[in-house]
Amino acid sequence: MRKQLLIAGSAALVLTLALVAGASSAPKAGVTAALVSDIGKFNDRGFNQNQLTGLTRSKSLGVTTLSLQSNSVADYIPNLTSAVRKHADIIISAGFLLANDTATVAKKYPGIRFAITDYPVEAAPFADAKTGKVLFNNVEGLTYSAEQAGCLVGVLAAKTAEAKGHKIIGAVAGLSIPPVNVWVAGYKFCAKKAVPGTKVLLGYSQDFVATDKCKTVAENQIAAGAEVLFQVAGGCGLGVLKAADEAGKWGIGVDVDQYALGKNVLTSAIKRVDVGVYQAVKSVSDGTYNGGHDLNFDLKNGGVGVGKISPTVPKAYITLMNSYKAKIIAGTLKIPTSIPKG
Repeated sequence: MRKQLLIAGSAALVLTLALVAGASSAPKAGVTAALVSDIGKFNDRGFNQNQLTGLTRSKSLGVTTLSLQSNSVADYIPNLTSAVRKHADIIISAGFLLANDTATVAKKYPGIRFAITDYPVEAAPFADAKTGKVLFNNVEGLTYSAEQAGCLVGVLAAKTAEAKGHKIIGAVAGLSIPPVNVWVAGYKFCAKKAVPGTKVLLGYSQDFVATDKCKTVAENQIAAGAEVLFQVAGGCGLGVLKAADEAGKWGIGVDVDQYALGKNVLTSAIKRVDVGVYQAVKSVSDGTYNGGHDLNFDLKNGGVGVGKISPTVPKAYITLMNSYKAKIIAGTLKIPTSIPKG
C-alpha cells in the first residue's frame, strides 16, 4: 500500500537519473571543483547539505573537490578567494545570498569558471539592471522551477486541511528572498485552486539556522488554526516539523525528502540542487561549460518534485496532485513565481 502511494513522489525524479548518468565525452584530467556554502551551513539536512552531496558525487568523474563552509556572510569573499588560490577550475556558490560577492570575485578572476545556485545570470549583478545584457561569460546560473513543486504540495496540503474541517494551512519561511518566496507562490496558488476558500498563513523567521525561531512561527500558525505547515527555511525549518509533531498537525519538508525527520511529515517539496552542482562540475570536466547562461531544472526534467507521501493520504488527493503535475509539464497550467495576493 505504502509503496503504491510513494510512486507519485519517486516518479518526479525518474528523469533526474538521466541527468547524472555518465559524461558524453572523456573527463578532463586534473579538474578541481569548489563549493562555497551559504549561511545555512553544510549540516542543514537540506539545501546546502544536498549540494555537498552533488559535489561529492562528482568525484566519480575523477574530480578533486573542495568544500568551504560559510558561518556568516563575512565568510563569502574569503571562501571564494580561498577557492581561487587553491586553483579551483569551477567555483559554485550555494545560493542567492552569495550573488554580489560571487560577481565581485568572478569579475576579478575572469579566467575561472563560476556557477551559482538559485540565481539567473540574466539578473543583476551578473547582467545590466536596465537592459538585461549578461555581463559575465564565466558565471553559470543553476535555476529551479521550485514554484512547480510548491504547487504540488499545496494541493495535498489544501485537501488535507479541508478534510480536517479547517481550510487553513501555513508556510514558515526563512528570509523574504526570491528563491524562498517562489516555493510559497506555488504552494499558495495551487492550494487555493484545489480548494477554493483556503487560507494560507505566511510567516518569516528571518533565519535559516535557529530551529527555535521557526518553531515559534509555526506554533503561532497552529494557534491560528493551521492544519498543515510547509517549512521553507532550511535547517531552521526543522523546528516547523517539530512543532507539527507536538501539535498533532502535518508538516511538509523542503529541498530534500524530509519524510524521516518527523512523525507527521505529509510529504516534501524537492529541489535537486545536488544534480545542479553535479551537472556544473561535469560541464567543466567534459568541456561543455556554458558561462553566461542558465541550467534550469523543473518538473519536466526531474529537477524538482515531491518526496515520499504519508500512507494516510487518500489516493484521490494524489491523483489530483498528479493532474496538476501533468498540466504543468504540458504547459497548460502556469504557476506564478511571486506570491499571489489575497
